Amino acid sequence: MTFTMAEIICLIFASLLLLYYYLTRTFDYWKIRGVKGPKPILIFGTVKDVIRTKISLSIFLKDMYDKYKNERMVGIFEKDVPSLILRDPDLIKDVLITDFSVFSERPMFSNEKHDPLTESLFRVKASKWRPLRTKLSPVFTSGKLKNMFHLLLECSEHFERYLMQIVEKNEIVECRDLTARYTTDVIGSCAFGLDINAINDDSNEFRRMGRKIFRNDLKTYFKELVRKTPWLYNIIGRLFVDKDIEEFFIKITMDMIHYRKRNNIRRHDFIDILIDLKDQEKLNDFELTDSLITAQAFVFFAAGFETSSTTLSNMMYELARNHTIQTKVREEIKKVLKSTDEKITYDSLKKMKYLHAVFQETLRKYPPVMYLVRGSLTDYTFRDTNVTISKDTKVFIPIYGIQHDPDIYPDPEVFDPDRFMDEVMKLRHPMHFLPFGDGPRNCIGLRFAYIQTKIGLIKILNNYLIDVCEKTPTPSYPLNMQDVLMLQPTCGIYVKLSPITSS
Repeated sequence: MTFTMAEIICLIFASLLLLYYYLTRTFDYWKIRGVKGPKPILIFGTVKDVIRTKISLSIFLKDMYDKYKNERMVGIFEKDVPSLILRDPDLIKDVLITDFSVFSERPMFSNEKHDPLTESLFRVKASKWRPLRTKLSPVFTSGKLKNMFHLLLECSEHFERYLMQIVEKNEIVECRDLTARYTTDVIGSCAFGLDINAINDDSNEFRRMGRKIFRNDLKTYFKELVRKTPWLYNIIGRLFVDKDIEEFFIKITMDMIHYRKRNNIRRHDFIDILIDLKDQEKLNDFELTDSLITAQAFVFFAAGFETSSTTLSNMMYELARNHTIQTKVREEIKKVLKSTDEKITYDSLKKMKYLHAVFQETLRKYPPVMYLVRGSLTDYTFRDTNVTISKDTKVFIPIYGIQHDPDIYPDPEVFDPDRFMDEVMKLRHPMHFLPFGDGPRNCIGLRFAYIQTKIGLIKILNNYLIDVCEKTPTPSYPLNMQDVLMLQPTCGIYVKLSPITSS
């Protein structure tokens, strides 16, 4: 059978027409629902600059939040897949809290077979998340944190001695390196039950792993690119996994579990919870493998290492540039410690209201996680609207955009802890401050993060003046614009520490 040239041209045209229809078949999704948003284009949808890595998804979400300031929600397309950005705080509350049962899914990459450490509480599917969260939550209660408090104080004393050594050298300090030493020491002690001496040991294996987890290089870029195509990741994904990280954390976690069981040791810490999990062998209908148990220890390490150390670095950075605030928080610390014979206690932290406000303002300006994402488990209609989304629709909550909104936080680039005084906070919608999320699937370790970060800052401010130096980034430091979820600077954060002389 032969075709004429005209028939061939018609066939090609029909094929292209069908392909065009297929690629644009969803493009009227938000228009039909009356939701405004940018116009999608072929192949890229509305995230062309994200796909081309010109900007991160975090910054794109902020841009959309800013551009559609009069809308309660914004419709976007990730290629041909419709997703939603929420701006309205009441709708955000519905997703995170009121109707959490519909939005308990966190549609993020995880792959038990090829990348087992991604099966952590942070990423795992809702069916596994619920029973895991129930089992892991007890270790972060106030009572358990009080039991672990002496471990944090021991690490802070190591930190205090190290500070003395580096200040004596009269050198400028790179905050992220300094604080990572401290937080790695804390996590090693509280999560793994080890005295790892990360403070003084530059070649410490935990610190090396921490740096490798959060590096930004070509391999990481391609891994994130391939992760967006699950079928392709199932074929070649293992090539991008850092086997040394995986093997290190599985070995260290299992060795500690076996050592504790063999010697009948209980410390009422995170490892004890993992031991109890391992003894169960199964939870609901899924197997508790060594890698799944390790993934929970791994995310505790990763979150504690990076988010807390970066937050502490940002606090130092802002206080170096704002001496009036630094003096005020130091005076509060000294006043409270005077009433406890210079000892930091669990209850004394609660009395440091201004320190808490400084911490909150740091999290406001530099949220550790720049957006939240939830997936609908069923079709869902937003209240007081005619907008119904389909099952599996992604819903984004742009934390960075919300917390830098001048209508909510006037002069958002100004560091102002007074925003978090009680009388001011009462006037603000609770969904306008979400550094740790909210609702049942908020950050499980937020109390722990508060404590370890505050103790670290107390050890610094109680003894040293933090000041800018010639290498301090000004007027602010540049952010990583690649496709990252967590806020990361692209340069060192340098300050000068000077001993406080007694008057």
